Amino acid sequence: MTDHEGPRHECVADCRLRAATDLFTHTWDPVVLAALRAGPRRRRELRTAIGGISDKVLTDTLRRLLAGGLVDRHAHAEAPPRVEYGLTSLGRSLVEGPMRALGRWAVEHGDELLEAQENAARRPTDPAATSSPATRVPRG
Repeated sequence: MTDHEGPRHECVADCRLRAATDLFTHTWDPVVLAALRAGPRRRRELRTAIGGISDKVLTDTLRRLLAGGLVDRHAHAEAPPRVEYGLTSLGRSLVEGPMRALGRWAVEHGDELLEAQENAARRPTDPAATSSPATRVPRG
């Protein structure tokens, strides 16, 4: 899936492509990463910037992003305690590279995508119901 010419590797369960695409399987992960693009933030600031995310989901998301090396946690030695989350260099490379490209694509093609999804939702799910009588497959 790249333009890189070299040894070809099969995409297996633990390949690099799967690891990269898994970053987008959790709905809130890209949202939190995008919210951290402007710089480190505290949890409360993240929840306010994002809106609509529960505290539990934010906690789970931050843990997943920390474990993936995309976000770091900085606890300041002061009273009251202050903790900030920020992008690591790996996280910044994801936000500034593929996520930025995906954002451009979404702006350019988002209306087409939404229209296709709306059209699909209006279609009956039984393929036999949409075919003409001449092309219907007999049911036995």
